[in-house]
Amino acid sequence: MSKMDPELNFESLHIKIPDIIKKYPLEKQQEIFDYLTKLNDYDRKAYEIASEHLGSSFNIYRSNGFKEWKQNLTVTK
Repeated sequence: MSKMDPELNFESLHIKIPDIIKKYPLEKQQEIFDYLTKLNDYDRKAYEIASEHLGSSFNIYRSNGFKEWKQNLTVTK
């Protein structure tokens, strides 16, 4: 997959998205998109700072915020 699914409009989030996400399987991209759409202003700023400071070593899928969000999803199901 060389392009992101058109329904996953990451650009609409107005957040810098690491290029590596384009290489993830669609299911993983969907999870990340869902997570990013749920961020409040505080968490969005924390994401932006982490992404900026860590650069290419930043991995959203391994971030504490993403892990907590995913864990809360499984608890509420």
